[in-house]
Amino acid sequence: MAAESGRRRFGTIRVRVTALATVAVGVVLVVASVLLVARQRAGLVDQLDETLSTEAESLADVLESGGRVPTLDDDDRIVIVTGANGEVVSTSGDIDEIDSPLPIADDEGRDISFDDETYRLVSASYDLPDGGQGAVHMAGARDDVDESVAELTASLVWIVPLAVLALLAVVWVVVGRTLRPVERIRAQVAGIGVAELDRRVPEPTGDDEIARLAVTMNEMLERLERSVRRQQRFVADASHELRTPLTRMRTELEVDERDPACADAGATRRSQLEEIAGLQRMIEDLLHLARSDAGTAGRRSELVDLDDIVLEEIRALGRPDRVIDASRVSAAQVMGDPDELRRVVRNLVDNAGRHATTTVDIELTETGTQATLVVADDGPGIPPERRTDVFERFARVDESRTGGAGRAGLGLAIVHDIVTRHNGTITIDDGPSGGARFEITLPTR
Repeated sequence: MAAESGRRRFGTIRVRVTALATVAVGVVLVVASVLLVARQRAGLVDQLDETLSTEAESLADVLESGGRVPTLDDDDRIVIVTGANGEVVSTSGDIDEIDSPLPIADDEGRDISFDDETYRLVSASYDLPDGGQGAVHMAGARDDVDESVAELTASLVWIVPLAVLALLAVVWVVVGRTLRPVERIRAQVAGIGVAELDRRVPEPTGDDEIARLAVTMNEMLERLERSVRRQQRFVADASHELRTPLTRMRTELEVDERDPACADAGATRRSQLEEIAGLQRMIEDLLHLARSDAGTAGRRSELVDLDDIVLEEIRALGRPDRVIDASRVSAAQVMGDPDELRRVVRNLVDNAGRHATTTVDIELTETGTQATLVVADDGPGIPPERRTDVFERFARVDESRTGGAGRAGLGLAIVHDIVTRHNGTITIDDGPSGGARFEITLPTR
């Protein structure tokens, strides 16, 4: 059904383009033909008028010199001489009736009827012996003009349709050949399923619009493949991470159920609460990442006192067994979402507090157009070859740094996501005490 629908759309485009091109060219040819016929008629008539005017002036000169109108052997010519009052003095040609009035002497040509036949008439004046003026009217048949125009019109009547039909055939073939790669692309895309996202559409040679369409389509398929693979991996990892604490909780409850006498209800309750708290953190992280992937996270943007957030998260860390050096925390303001920036600081401080041996060093400075936050610990550190992996979702670099209930490896992934959306950067180096040193830069404006 999808293939048939695609063929219908393909055919419709082909028919539509061919029809539009044919109609447009047909209209142009018809208009050009009409103009050509009109131009041809006007040119022939002007040529006839010029000839008649020359002949009329010659006869006028003959009459002024006392001569008489000669007998014309040309059946297509009629000469009428009129006196001062417009009366006909003499004629040359067999005229039974003049259907149109003769004009005053005028060298401008005009159509006139003699015996129901149309002639072209041009007049020239001459001086009479008594001082008046007469006129010589020279008429020429329009047969040759009308026949020439009729022949041209008849030729165009069949030439134009043939030209339009030839154009229709050419456009039909050319559009079909042009759209053939598009049909191949459509057919290839129609056959790509979720399990075949590694397939790509054929890319025509050249750098025309269709070739660029194929390249863009392949780039889109590559992004889609990465997105789907990432989503599949994310779902699989999330399922695994959620199943592990649930399995531990169920095991504890089943052990207490089998031997109630030996069960420690208080210990089980504390363990269950810890597991539930870890699950809650994991679900919140998953929801944040889902909102980020959907483009709905971090839409607020306001001026944030980053130093206040850092100091508040230090007080909320709640690890009396760690020494936190915040002496190098100075005032710094950045533009962003305060809730998301608080999450960044909380995750970094919590990560350092969990993995530090004794000390966590925190530094915050503002220089020029950026603020720099550094969080370092004296824990086991992160190997250089694994420092990019820690920003992957559900990353497991080393159990000494990532283990613990409810710690699914999402904290640093969220930090990286938020910092990137705030146009900042995050890097990992060796800390001054041998642990990990996280450095974040954020724009202040």
